[in-house]
Order: sequence, then C-alpha cells, then structure tokens
Amino acid sequence: MGKDLIGRYVWIVDTLQRYRRLTKSELNDLWMRSRFSDGNPLPDRTFYHYRRGIEDNFHIEVKCNSAGEYYIDNTSGSRNARNIANMLIDSYAVTDALRDSFAASAHIEVEDVPSAREFLPSVLEAIESKHKIRFTYAGFNRSRAEHDIVFHPYHLKRYKQRWYMLGWKEKSNGIRTYALDRVREMVIETEQFEIPEDFSPEEHFGNIIGVTSSHAEERVVRLRTTPVQAKYFRALPLHSSQSEEIHDDYSIFTYKLKLNYELVSEITALGDQVKVLDPPELAVMVKTRLRDALQQYY
Repeated sequence: MGKDLIGRYVWIVDTLQRYRRLTKSELNDLWMRSRFSDGNPLPDRTFYHYRRGIEDNFHIEVKCNSAGEYYIDNTSGSRNARNIANMLIDSYAVTDALRDSFAASAHIEVEDVPSAREFLPSVLEAIESKHKIRFTYAGFNRSRAEHDIVFHPYHLKRYKQRWYMLGWKEKSNGIRTYALDRVREMVIETEQFEIPEDFSPEEHFGNIIGVTSSHAEERVVRLRTTPVQAKYFRALPLHSSQSEEIHDDYSIFTYKLKLNYELVSEITALGDQVKVLDPPELAVMVKTRLRDALQQYY
C-alpha cells in the first residue's frame, strides 16, 4: 500500500505539472482514466489527505486559486529543494512508466552509470545524525587506495550521474569532496561533529560548474554560441546565472562563475559551437586544452 500511495502522490503532481491548472472536475476525469481509479472519482477528503502527503513527502504544495483550479506552487522553498523534489518525482514517475511497459524493455536503452546505492544511505544517515564516517577511497589520481579517512559529511551533490559528498577531512584539516563510487569501505563512527555556522553549500557550489571549487574570484564569463547551440543552452542552462543576448547569427551567454576544470571541460566538449569571449584567462585555458588534444594526433 505504501508504494501504491506514493504512486498516487506522483500521479497527482505529474498530472498538475503537465496540465498546469486543473479544476477538481477536470482532475477527476483524468483520475478515472488512471490505473489508480476503480472507476470512481477522487473523494474530496482523500484528495485533501493526498495533498498533505505530497507536501510532507516531497515538500511540494498543491494550491487552489479563486477560480477553483489546482496547481503546483513552484515559488515555495529554495531552488535546491525544488530540484530535489523534481528529481524524486521524476524517479518515481519513470520507474512507474517502465514497470508498466516492461514488455518493451528490449526497445529501451539506459546508461550504465556508477552506482552509489551501497553508501548513499549511510552518508545520508551520517549527515542527518551528524556522525563522523571512516572510509577507504580509491581515487583516480592515486596509485593506491587511501585508508581510514575520517570525514565530517556536510552535503551531497549529484553531478553527471555521480554522487559526491562534501565535508571536512580531519587529516588535512580542510574541506574536501569525494565521489561515492570511488569509496570502497565505510563505517559510521559513534563520535559526532558540528557543521560550522558559516558553512553554506549554496555559496560553495553556487558559482561553479561541477564539484571542483577554488579560492579564485568569481568572474563574468561570456560565451558566443551558434544558433543551434543556443537552443540547447535555453533548454538546459549551463548554470543558474545564465543570461542571453540574441543576435541574428549567434547568441552571447553570460554567467558569473569561478574558473575550474569542469567549466573548461564543458566548453571544450562543445567544439566549434562555442567561443569564449571573456575572461581572457578562460580563453587561454580552453585553447591550451584543445591544442594539447590536437597534438595527440601528430
């Protein structure tokens, strides 16, 4: 019943997101055609409890306007909280759709990505209870795994299908980021820690692409793109600070970012679809990466 109840929550949120605004009568018409209905409309009292369940589980508020139309309030909560809620809804909705269409699995292809299922629950538990963790890490840039890392996990971030944990490493006495798919062993310690009052994940990750931060100053980054690439940036912005200046044959996208490895990688991956206009240091970094890559073929 629990999973079925979550499925009902997801159906309501997904339906309201797709149709924007629906009266109770319009929602009932759609409900009676769904797999959750036994041919009867959704009772008002049940709908009320479902709305409360959606808010409790996904922190999404279903509101009703003066015209009697129900809609999803996309203004409440932080942007990160809304992103997490959308990720959960998408995951449930996709799982539900694939389950109902499993016979078509031969016609569906998904990426084989590193899984963090083994350690993600432990890190979430440690963050919530503020307990230290001890783990072994097999980083890509090390010839041998590093053992007995004592870590205070502050925050989790997913980037390019991988989960990363951000926190305080006791040995080096500093903030570090670790990819969960490179963790080999992990235990939750009995000793607790306190997250510094001045720590802000929004400030740490807010002005970077990816997970590699630095003490460098935030810069104004300007990218000139082809009209085709501009459409991709509009559909999936490179960063939340994105703004666009449209011209006849090109667009200029502006961002406020720190220069880091992931930013250079994103730009070089786009090849001749993007040109760095500012700052000059970023243009040099991109040209160096492209030149070094080209030299591999001589």
